Amino acid sequence: MAASSAASMSIGSTVSFGNKIGPFPQSKPLAVKISSQNSFTSFSGLKAAKCVSCKADLSFLGKETTSALRQSFAQKAQKQNQNYQYQLQPQASYKVTVLGAAGGIGQPLALLIKMSPLVSALHLYDIANVKGVAADLSHCNTPSQVLDFTGASELADSLKGTNVVVIPAGVPRKPGMTRDDLFNINANIVKTLVEAVADNCPDAFIHIISNPVNSTVPIAAEVLKQKGVYDPKKLFGVTTLDVVRANTFVAQKKNLKLIDVDVPVVGGHAGITILPLLSKTKPSISFTDEEMEQLTVRIQNAGTEVVEAKAGAGSATLSMAYAAARFVESSLRALDGDGDVYECAFVQSDLADLPFFASRVKLGKKGIEALISSDLQGLTEYEQKALETLKPELKASIEKGIAFVHKQPVAA
Repeated sequence: MAASSAASMSIGSTVSFGNKIGPFPQSKPLAVKISSQNSFTSFSGLKAAKCVSCKADLSFLGKETTSALRQSFAQKAQKQNQNYQYQLQPQASYKVTVLGAAGGIGQPLALLIKMSPLVSALHLYDIANVKGVAADLSHCNTPSQVLDFTGASELADSLKGTNVVVIPAGVPRKPGMTRDDLFNINANIVKTLVEAVADNCPDAFIHIISNPVNSTVPIAAEVLKQKGVYDPKKLFGVTTLDVVRANTFVAQKKNLKLIDVDVPVVGGHAGITILPLLSKTKPSISFTDEEMEQLTVRIQNAGTEVVEAKAGAGSATLSMAYAAARFVESSLRALDGDGDVYECAFVQSDLADLPFFASRVKLGKKGIEALISSDLQGLTEYEQKALETLKPELKASIEKGIAFVHKQPVAA
């Protein structure tokens, strides 16, 4: 995957055996050799097997997660002699709904989620143009069934029984537009969609992508509170893109393999509220003061870098979809029982004297199991100053979101 056979597996959020299906262009095939006199009777997601040797230069989920997957392969072996033949049967079992699936982020995100072996049903919702997206994706020969839902009358049906809801719906940034400029439009969109989530799948993990995340996550929290179903362990602002960018830029700057680099990013998800903790980079790397400032500023302004490069044709859609797919896959792995899943996310927190704060969190079957406070200990003088500087702006964004909900009527 003598009694051995070989298989080719790509770790993205997808595993392929036989035909190579690699969802992420930067991912290289991961060679897997399994030696056993026993066969598999089931294959759940990225987990199976008895004896596995893995070789890879790059991975969608990073070095630590790759290691965890290797262990999962070993742990979930099932013994059954069947003439040394291996039978791999993916057991996809989770339903994911994308709200805003016809948009610039929604379409590539839906494609990447479609490629996850953990997804049994993929529901795509938008106010228009989603039927064609669903038809297109349904032709991909991966396990999940794709269904489309259009307009407010079909919103509830798109959410029933869902395990993970991803919300990229909203308008994108345009040249000269700040995330704050998006507030009035996207705030109403998020409020309406989260009300539907509260009514139809209150136990689902909720991933908020719609900007400004620093305000839309508090909006979602207040809506859920008003509906009486708020669980802070299951509400996430997706800041994974900041981590993806930090890892990429640091690896380029220091000529490192991407799979080896992990930079925690804390604070929020806009401008100076994005704080990469370069001193906490793994592997341990030294930065000059100039390098630290240049990298921090570039990570904070990376979204604007893309908006300007596209010259009015859009914002960061592809990298955002990639990052969101990574977070979805991590959530699904956690729901599936993986005990070693960590991601950065903007969540309800007490780490920085703010109601919400982005940090690394440990994910489990019920959502957030722990906030990783150690990342905020022993910061450099530059990082500590930047942390204190971002707090007032982040606090104002959070309060703006909360105030928005309390000025609005709650949908029945």
